[in-house]
Amino acid sequence: MLHNVLLVIHLLVAVGVVALVLIQQGKGADAGAAFGGGASSTVFGSQGSSSFLTRATGILATIFFITSLSLAYLSIQNVEPTSVVDTVIEQKIDVPVAAERESIPAKSTSDVPVSD
Repeated sequence: MLHNVLLVIHLLVAVGVVALVLIQQGKGADAGAAFGGGASSTVFGSQGSSSFLTRATGILATIFFITSLSLAYLSIQNVEPTSVVDTVIEQKIDVPVAAERESIPAKSTSDVPVSD
């Protein structure tokens, strides 16, 4: 249950990080405006070195890394055989050999065809 909730949070945060990165304007545009194209006189633009979108991206990226590490830790804890082949082999081993021999009827010699 915890694994599924953490996975949903992880996916929502991943989509949020991608959306915030795509919404933001690159630092190159601000630097270009600072060297002759705009009214600001600083390299980082008139808004300062970090805006709300930059802080939100950093927070979501931190949450993304925490959920990534948590999911990795939880996946290590579940070391159960999930393969169909493994479960069939385990069930096959549990059946005693003597019980299999008793359940198979023996063929009589009258059923065997005789060659001329």
